[in-house]
Amino acid sequence: MPFPLPPLDVTGSLAAFVVIAVAMVVVTIVVFGLALPTRGRPPLVTQLALVLAVIGGGNVLLLALVFVFLSTNGTSAWTFVLLAFNFMMVGPAGLWFIGLVIFQDRRVDRTAWWFPLGLAVVTTGSEVLMGFLFALGGETTALPVVPTLALGVSSVWFFWSMAAIMAALIAWAPLSRLERNGLAALTLSAALGPWVTSYPIVGGIAMAVLMGAFFLLLVRALARPGGTGPRPIGFLIGLTLAFFAMASAGLALAASDGAVAAVLSYGSVTGVVMTAEIAGLIRRYWVGSPEEPWLRRHFSDDDEPAGLAPGPSVAPPLADGARAEPVAAPES
Repeated sequence: MPFPLPPLDVTGSLAAFVVIAVAMVVVTIVVFGLALPTRGRPPLVTQLALVLAVIGGGNVLLLALVFVFLSTNGTSAWTFVLLAFNFMMVGPAGLWFIGLVIFQDRRVDRTAWWFPLGLAVVTTGSEVLMGFLFALGGETTALPVVPTLALGVSSVWFFWSMAAIMAALIAWAPLSRLERNGLAALTLSAALGPWVTSYPIVGGIAMAVLMGAFFLLLVRALARPGGTGPRPIGFLIGLTLAFFAMASAGLALAASDGAVAAVLSYGSVTGVVMTAEIAGLIRRYWVGSPEEPWLRRHFSDDDEPAGLAPGPSVAPPLADGARAEPVAAPES
């Protein structure tokens, strides 16, 4: 018996949309690289405005493509697509230029949650629209909005796109080993989402094996001398609640025999979990990690975070050309 695969809902007429969808995922990952510099400093407000404008422009383009399937006038619909594409090319650059004039060199507050949440919500909204688009294009007969949306948030175009973005963020973020493993398991559970909605038994077994393996590793980590320390406890509680919410929604979906409300609920719960994960990862880039600090973390004098101990100072050369021993930094 061949292994069941979730439906991709790709027909010849959707080939162009597939190219656009894959390109938008790649663009999202690239622009996140602009907002998440490797040195760990928070970006300029203008950089973040550019990222939001690019992802938001992609959402406008997806809405225009959705209109192609809803409109009875194909010429008018594709005109909107062209206009949306032009906005995606020109709009972000214009907003970035305006931001340079208004905000100048102001940096994002590293401790604030508004910007990470804004980026995460816009990103998740983009993937929801992508799933909705392919749900519309994959149906031969028009369906009501709610069943179509349920198909969208239960498809590979939603789950796998989000998983790809989260995998890139996890690979780059300053995380401890426990945090990285936990978030990788959560991302993998999101990637299993299409099996949960299409083949609940297969998906449920895969999710159970994944969660069981992770929590077994977690118990081994907690049993080691010293445990996990005080900071990861909140992370572990949040991770456990996320797994519990997804498992509960999956169980309700299997018990309902694939009811539209249950499918929509599972997709919504997973979307909320992934949004929270993206927001937490983005903020971690800006505040760093006490357990696993950045090795190449540089700050200017006016951007030094509180509580960061200074490095050893280099003494000036002596008169005879010798150099004194470096003065060690005081213990914090």
